[in-house]
Amino acid sequence: MLDINWIKANPAAFDTALKGRKNVPFSSSELIALDDARRAVIGEVEEAQAKRNSLSKQIGQAKAQKDEAKAQALLEEVAHLKDVVQTGEAKRKEAEDKLRAALAVLPNIPLDEVPVGADEHDNVEYFGPNGTAAAAAKGRPAKPSFSFKPKEHFETGEAMGQMDFEVAAKLSGARFVVLKSQLARLERAIGQFMLDLHVDAHGYTEVNPPYLVRDEALYGTNQLPKFEEDLFFVPHGESRLALIPTAEVPLTNFVRESILSEAELPMRLTALTPCFRSEAGSAGRDTRGMLRQHQFHKVEMVAITTPDASRDEHEKMLADAEDVLKQLGIHYRVVTLCTGDMGFGAQKTYDLEAWLPGQDTYREISSVSVCGDFQARRMDARYRDKDGKVRHVHTLNGSGVAVGRALIAVMENYQQEDGSVAIPDVLQAYMKGLTSIGGRS
Repeated sequence: MLDINWIKANPAAFDTALKGRKNVPFSSSELIALDDARRAVIGEVEEAQAKRNSLSKQIGQAKAQKDEAKAQALLEEVAHLKDVVQTGEAKRKEAEDKLRAALAVLPNIPLDEVPVGADEHDNVEYFGPNGTAAAAAKGRPAKPSFSFKPKEHFETGEAMGQMDFEVAAKLSGARFVVLKSQLARLERAIGQFMLDLHVDAHGYTEVNPPYLVRDEALYGTNQLPKFEEDLFFVPHGESRLALIPTAEVPLTNFVRESILSEAELPMRLTALTPCFRSEAGSAGRDTRGMLRQHQFHKVEMVAITTPDASRDEHEKMLADAEDVLKQLGIHYRVVTLCTGDMGFGAQKTYDLEAWLPGQDTYREISSVSVCGDFQARRMDARYRDKDGKVRHVHTLNGSGVAVGRALIAVMENYQQEDGSVAIPDVLQAYMKGLTSIGGRS
């Protein structure tokens, strides 16, 4: 959530910064008008309350002077002012709710270096802090070459008899899959490998969070109110809970309504969880295969840090996600998302795009975002700095990485002409030493 005081102090900068964002519902002048209305109501209430307190003192004085007529008149005026205060409090709450509702649907302000653009076609390839293609390519796996026409993952999986969309459709409908046998084990191996890597090598704390969360948690990480249609809800007593669309929701909300010490930061958390998304608005997109599912697994990385450290933390989180693909031997590229393609809560986002030979293109496998204090304001998440000042934390999140998409990448990059899939070296220990799965006998 953006700070209304900053918007009032920088109206032109606010309007300029959000020009490149999609569907911005309010201008600075509209927001300032809402805040002015709120402040005016507060002023009226405070003035009525102050007058009421003053008259209450005069009632005692009038009674002491045995001036009953004056005391009665004062009592009537105090009673009237009580009604004015009560009505004013209701108006104040209404004005505050209107302002909060308007701020809740405003996207985050992009950092200055984020490229301005309309959609994914305006994203810019990112070459790392050193800014050169050679530096970015260091340690990055090369594209594989094939002596045959590479297949898409679902062709290989179905030929193995270990990837079944028909049974999944009978069970649950479209955008679900059943994995079986060694392919199911391979997906599990990928998730375990990534989780171990982030904990053992990258310094994250492993978490096993709830998969059902309250509306307040979804509000804190900006899924609500704007993206309600993307969520799956289940009844819970007189209320409801939502299936998590990403482990970012429970992990980031660990610090909601808290004041941390600076010594506790950075806080780095990771989890391997199922994720559930309705994929609203994606009709007709990626209908074949596992690329866009209602249910999938993902290893999530979350960091909570200080404002001064958040940009460096963003680069670290990107490197951590890259390390997954490097160790798996998957060729990839990194792009900086433009203003029109960036997520609602992000100040800046890097996407890692894995090379898929079967599609002959790059596809997103991880997004890594820095959100500044945008989510912290929604969650009231703060820390006390070394000087004792209480400030909002900065939050970051990233896929480390999407397990299903990593499975797709392994299947397409490691496919063999006989229909088998070679197992990357780092996964063989998780596969009880298997070096390949499937293929013609």
